[in-house]
Amino acid sequence: MAIKIDLITGFLGSGKTTFLRKYIEHLKAQGLNACILENDYGAVNVDMMLLSDLVDDKCDIEMVAGGCDYDCHKRRFKSKLISMGMLGYDRVVIEPSGIFDVDEFFDTLHEEPIDRWYECGSVICIADAVMLGSDTPLSEDSEYVLATEAADAGILLFSKVQNASESAVEKSIERINDALSKVDCKRRFSVDGNDIISKDWSTLTDQDFEAISNAGFQTFDFVKRQIMDSNGYKSLYFMNKNFSIDEVKDKARLILSDADCGKVIRIKGFVESEDSSWHEINATKNDVTVETIPAGQRVVIVIGEELNKERIASYYGKPADVHADATL
Repeated sequence: MAIKIDLITGFLGSGKTTFLRKYIEHLKAQGLNACILENDYGAVNVDMMLLSDLVDDKCDIEMVAGGCDYDCHKRRFKSKLISMGMLGYDRVVIEPSGIFDVDEFFDTLHEEPIDRWYECGSVICIADAVMLGSDTPLSEDSEYVLATEAADAGILLFSKVQNASESAVEKSIERINDALSKVDCKRRFSVDGNDIISKDWSTLTDQDFEAISNAGFQTFDFVKRQIMDSNGYKSLYFMNKNFSIDEVKDKARLILSDADCGKVIRIKGFVESEDSSWHEINATKNDVTVETIPAGQRVVIVIGEELNKERIASYYGKPADVHADATL
């Protein structure tokens, strides 16, 4: 029997990892053997670390390492799936940590010997109802990424709905449809469509998760283009900085409001408190959240387009490195 393999796409800190935790917990409750595959493009896969507490006799975590070119990464992705194919999983859930070409996912599943072990489950697109429902401008590249993530999704799952108005959800759908039209894609979403779930995630039921796991995928054509160039998406890593929670939050707000820093999209950080507890900080122009996590690593990651390394360093100090294909 083929292993079902799901893909979770998401945009601009929309909540992929938060949803993944809930989804894996549902799969485990159904008695399924699951594996999370972190398809990493960056230097530090913090999501793998944050999900480590899910590992038990019903769940494993694997990673495809980043830090190489596209062809090398695709070979690593295929090799990892091959090595996992005989391990007896019922479900594999892939969370890409960078700008991901969904066609790579489909193409790989149709290659031998991958097609012997796997079949596509659901393509799940997470969309931030607060960000998309606001007046936050999106660059041409960001609109393209949004369209490509939504085009083939079997289900569009809105996050942060409890903090968004009904009109914000409607505006979010309009922006997604507009992005799709700009790449000549005929896919369209509607508020009452059966391919959308728009509710507070704390109220998701087993029936909702079943609908998500059985959502499948769509196949819509769109005009593809290359978005990565010298001014494309990048991430700055600030490692081993002994910041407090308030320092990371305050500096994040300043950077996000400072146009000289470039088009900063998201800042995520991990801070250890004096009592040795760990906290995850996520900041966008619309929201700053802090959550307690089981383990961490001292790192702050600034993500965006046309980043001004020197200007951002004036807030957080010298970065450890700069990487293209930023973690979105």
